[in-house]
Amino acid sequence: MRDDENSLRAIVMTALFAAMIYVGVLLRIPLPAIVGRPFIHFGNTLTAVAILLLGFRNGALAGVIGLGGFDLLNGYAATSWLTMLETLVVAIVLSAIFKAMKYNDSTKNIIILAIVAGVTKIFTSYATTVVEALMAGTAFAPALTAAFMSMLATVINSCSTAIITPILYFAFKNGLNHVLKRAR
Repeated sequence: MRDDENSLRAIVMTALFAAMIYVGVLLRIPLPAIVGRPFIHFGNTLTAVAILLLGFRNGALAGVIGLGGFDLLNGYAATSWLTMLETLVVAIVLSAIFKAMKYNDSTKNIIILAIVAGVTKIFTSYATTVVEALMAGTAFAPALTAAFMSMLATVINSCSTAIITPILYFAFKNGLNHVLKRAR
């Protein structure tokens, strides 16, 4: 899928992943936090899978549309740009490491990439939460503390990303290969 990112098939797959990511966030479990309104969801996991399957450009685009679109349409419009930026950072990191691995999608490498996606998301979410607190008028030092105290949902989402991404990656890869063989 990585080689033909402008084909109709790649565009349709990008749109399909964007829709799945949106629905993956829509099905959420809210958690209490000092800053923001965090919740547990599967949008980050599906974004990681999209990046690995579709490549940087189309995977990042699917994530930006799915996660950013959710934010825009569900009361998070003021900070949707931060979500989109987070998605791009995760896409850059995952794509660079996958490229360094020569796109070898062995089980070990995909597990490593899933863990990297989860850890990257922890750092980007922390930075985002600090920015959100600063936007709300909080001083810098309390913003750092409040962001740290609000990391529960991010850690849970990152752990689920690290665990579920390899499972979904191979399921989607095998399913796509089967469908593409039948389409020829």
